[in-house]
Amino acid sequence: MSGAKFEVKKTKNGQFHFVLKASNGQVILQSETYTRKANCKNGIASVIKNAVLDKAYDVHPKYFNLKSVANGQVVATSEQYNSTTARDNGIASVKKNAPTAELVDLTL
Repeated sequence: MSGAKFEVKKTKNGQFHFVLKASNGQVILQSETYTRKANCKNGIASVIKNAVLDKAYDVHPKYFNLKSVANGQVVATSEQYNSTTARDNGIASVKKNAPTAELVDLTL
């Protein structure tokens, strides 16, 4: 177990989203909002599946998107970074942490 976790949260308007936190508690990815919790959990499954694939990363100078290789849709977006080195470290953290991250449902 890496100590990393996916947290499922509910927004003020009743929708759902998730964040991936590294073992140090830092948010390394966040999703868009979903109308159903089941879809949110499918997004997490997609992150787990695609995190290890280099071609799943859409890299920009200050952030990156993780896409589903199957359909090309953005599943989650990183935080903003102040350097390309920090961004690349964020990608490495997702690759390392997502496959073994614990699922924590904060909506219960």
